[in-house]
Amino acid sequence: MSSEGKKLFNIIILGVSFMFIFTAFQSCGNIAQTVITNLNSTDFHGSGYTSMSIIYGVLSASNLISPSLVAIVGPQLSMVVSGVFYSLYIAVFIQPATWAFYTASVLIGIAAAVLWTAQGNCLTENSDENTIGRNSGIFWALLQFSLIFGNMYIYFAWQGKTHISESDRRTVFIALTVISLVGTVLFFLIRKQEDTKAPGDDDSTNEILGESSSARNKMMRAVAAFKKSITLSFTKEMLLLSVTTAYTGLVLTFFSGVYGTCIGAVNRFGSEEKSLIGLSGIFIGVGEILGGGIFGLLSKKSRSGRNPVVMLGILVHFIAFYLIFFNMPNDAPIAPMEGTDQVAYMIPSKEVAMLCSFLLGLGDSCFNTQLLSILGFLYSEDSAPAFAIFKFVQSICAAVAYFYSNYFLLQWQLLIMVLVGFFGTITFFTVEWGAAAALAARGSDYSSI
Repeated sequence: MSSEGKKLFNIIILGVSFMFIFTAFQSCGNIAQTVITNLNSTDFHGSGYTSMSIIYGVLSASNLISPSLVAIVGPQLSMVVSGVFYSLYIAVFIQPATWAFYTASVLIGIAAAVLWTAQGNCLTENSDENTIGRNSGIFWALLQFSLIFGNMYIYFAWQGKTHISESDRRTVFIALTVISLVGTVLFFLIRKQEDTKAPGDDDSTNEILGESSSARNKMMRAVAAFKKSITLSFTKEMLLLSVTTAYTGLVLTFFSGVYGTCIGAVNRFGSEEKSLIGLSGIFIGVGEILGGGIFGLLSKKSRSGRNPVVMLGILVHFIAFYLIFFNMPNDAPIAPMEGTDQVAYMIPSKEVAMLCSFLLGLGDSCFNTQLLSILGFLYSEDSAPAFAIFKFVQSICAAVAYFYSNYFLLQWQLLIMVLVGFFGTITFFTVEWGAAAALAARGSDYSSI
C-alpha cells in the first residue's frame, strides 16, 4: 500500500473506531438523565447533568497534561487505554451505584482528554495542507454515524414506554458496553507512519512515536509538549479560535444532553416522549453526517475557504434556536420525573422538534469540521498541543453548560448560545482571513485548504 493509501486507511480506521465508542457514549449521554430520573426513587441519587459537568470539568483540566502523556505513551496506545475507560463508564449503568457513577465520571474525564489529543495528533500526522479538509470531513462523518445506530435502537426499543424498567436499562447498557469495547480494539489496526513525530518534537526529530527510548528522552518530550501547549494558548489565533471553540462546547452540551431531556419531558408528546429521544438523536446524526460529507469531503471544490461554511452553521443554529424557543416549554430542561404539561408559544410539535434536531446536527458539523481543518492547517507541526487546547476550551464550556442546565430555564440557555455563537463566528472569520493572507503570500491555492 502506498504512503498516501496507508494514511487514508488510518483516517478511516480512526473514524470507525470513534464511531463505535461514541455510538455507545453519546447514546449513553442522550438517555442518562432520563434513565437516572427513573432510578432516583431507589437508593441511587445521581444527576446526569452533574456527571457530565464533572466529566467536562476534569477533561478541561486534564488537557494541560494530555500532550505530555501522548508524547510518552504514543497516540495509538493512548487511544486504546482511553477507550477502556469509556467502556467502564458505560458499564456503571448496568448496576448503578452513586459512588461508582461519579468516580467513573472523573476517570472518563481524564481519558477523554488523552483520547481527543491523540486523535488530533493522529489526524494531523496522516494529513497535509491539501488533505486536511478532506480527512477532517471523513473522520467527522464516520464519527457522527454513532448518533444514528445507538439512537435507532433506543427509538425502537423504548417506543410506547413512559417508564424505563430495570430489564430495559440493563439490556441497553450491556449492548453499549460491548460496542464501546469493539471500537477500542479497532485502534490496534492503525498503522504507524515512518515519518511520525512525537508531540513537542522539533522538526529535526525523526523518531517514531512509541519507539522505545530512554526515560530521559521521553520526559524531555513530555516537558516540551507541555511548554508548547502553554505557549500556543496565548497566541492571537488560538485566543480568537477559543471563542468559536467555546460555542461548540455549549452546543455540544445542548444537543447531547439537554435537548433530549427536553423532548422526553414534554407530556403532550404522549406515549412517544421517551422513544422520541432516540429519534431526535438519529436526526442530529443525519445532520452531522450530511455536514461532514458536504463540507469535508467536497472541500476541494470550494473557492471561498472556510468562512461560508461557518456562516451557514450559525444561521442554521439560529433558526433551530428560534424554533425550539417557540416549540418547547420553558421548564422542560429541569422538569421532574412526571414531565411538564406547560406549553410554549405553540402546541409542541414532534415534526418541528425533529427538524430542530437535524438543524442542530448540521450546524454543529459546520463548525467542527472547519475548526478541525483550520487547527490542522495552522498547527501542523504542533498538532497535539493545539488539539489539547481546543478540547480544553470546548470541554470547560461544556462543563459550565451542564452545570447551569440543572437550574436555567430553556430561554436563558438559548440566549447564552446565541450570544457566544455570534461572537465566535466573528473571531473565526478573523483567523480565517489571516490564514488566507498567509497562504496567498506563499503562493498556494486558497481552495486547497
